[in-house]
Amino acid sequence: MTLALLLIAADPETAVEAERAFAQAAQTDGQWTAFRRYSTPDAVIFTPQPKKAHEALPKKDPPNAIEWWPAESYVACDGSAAVNTGPWKLQQSQGFFTTIWVRQADGHHKWVYDGGDALTTPRLRPAEPKVRVATCADTPISRAQDPVDPSVVSDGGESSDGTLAWMWQVAADGSRSLDVYMWNGQDFESVIQDRVGAPK
Repeated sequence: MTLALLLIAADPETAVEAERAFAQAAQTDGQWTAFRRYSTPDAVIFTPQPKKAHEALPKKDPPNAIEWWPAESYVACDGSAAVNTGPWKLQQSQGFFTTIWVRQADGHHKWVYDGGDALTTPRLRPAEPKVRVATCADTPISRAQDPVDPSVVSDGGESSDGTLAWMWQVAADGSRSLDVYMWNGQDFESVIQDRVGAPK
């Protein structure tokens, strides 16, 4: 193993650092260029039905890129996955985003899920994001999945250690949900409940 890889392994990038680098790259290198660079090949976005990001993203970057900031970060005990959420803005528009990050073999993160919606009232932008790490004690093998309505498209995942789990669903009308759960030592606590209505 080279010295560079040893340094990465000793001090892996956090999901907040990855989010900030992603957001900065959108401004300097182009929005969709950054979306591709920071995502896995099977990463999903919503248009409003789920699509693989690398296939659905426009080829040409827009002249003005969305600005966004991580306000909250929920991290698995072993750091193998994290979920960030926070506000975004684009000129006079505003909203929220949620990004699910998975740590790669080189210690860096790439996102596997990116969703959000517009908001009338903007979310607060804290100076530093609130970071919560799942409890390592009495770690469960895996979270039991909730029943899924067969009429919706759904998928989910969890961290390598099972302390952070997520499930998204999209109905035929394009409305969708994302639920994120974190192990607190006794049970799985609901930490994110995103609800996006059908497009008008």
